[in-house]
Amino acid sequence: MFKGCITALITPFRDGGEVDEKAFQEFVAWQIEEGIHGVVPMGTTGESPTVLHESHAHVIKLCVETAAGRVPVIAGTGSNSTDEAIWLTKRAKEAGADAALVVTPYYNKPTQEGMYQHFKAIHDAVDIPIIIYNIPGRSVIDMTVETMGRLAKLPNIIGVKDATNDLTRPLKTRVALGPDFCQLSGEDATIMAFMGQGGHGCISVTSNIAPRLCSQMHEAWQKGDIATAYEIRDRLLPLHEAMFCETSPGPAKYAAKLLGKCDGSVKLPLVEISEASKQKVRNALETVGILS
Repeated sequence: MFKGCITALITPFRDGGEVDEKAFQEFVAWQIEEGIHGVVPMGTTGESPTVLHESHAHVIKLCVETAAGRVPVIAGTGSNSTDEAIWLTKRAKEAGADAALVVTPYYNKPTQEGMYQHFKAIHDAVDIPIIIYNIPGRSVIDMTVETMGRLAKLPNIIGVKDATNDLTRPLKTRVALGPDFCQLSGEDATIMAFMGQGGHGCISVTSNIAPRLCSQMHEAWQKGDIATAYEIRDRLLPLHEAMFCETSPGPAKYAAKLLGKCDGSVKLPLVEISEASKQKVRNALETVGILS
């Protein structure tokens, strides 16, 4: 069971769009030192749609090497092409990832049966735990609880990253699939409510910038120290909002630049965030106490 705060890692780039391997590995090491409970290389926040496949696989390998078993590595390996998703998932398995995060097939708009067959094909091709990534806002399609229940009967389909922002969904999923089906939120600002409805943790954007605070909040929740969890929740709200003032991961990349973790560049078609958004990010970092 994966639980707690798991960072959806940014991918630092050099000028020209090449992966900055040194900055990336230093960033992963810093996340672990700050107490994060797991990492996700090459998810949406890692700009997986615009990174070439060989670089995608290499970043996962770098992450596994840096983590060195200290925290789980859940590799982003999804695609709207089933063959492509199988290829990426095989590379993650070879690299030693602990699990694969596989997004629902975007743009193609498959039916529920199409989604079932897509995930089943990946499951049957690669022996690795798979977490379904359900994010209708980016993929257009929404996997139903019923379809997820069918997939959960396959031994390596172990959970979901739920980015629906529907707080009835984790309860419906828990009732239908049971407490052992791992539910990780993809929405930072509603994580306390999500866990109260049956969730186990969060794959977080905000923890790129505040890994210690985010992990402490989850640890307080797990210990039953609800007052501390709520105190940190409230403190983090301005940062959650700032991380999505423009298309992610633009704001997170700029915040990481302010912290000296990378140069802040993103790959086209994403562009540098506006001056107004930069000020929002800076203000949030100062409000939360991360930047003086």
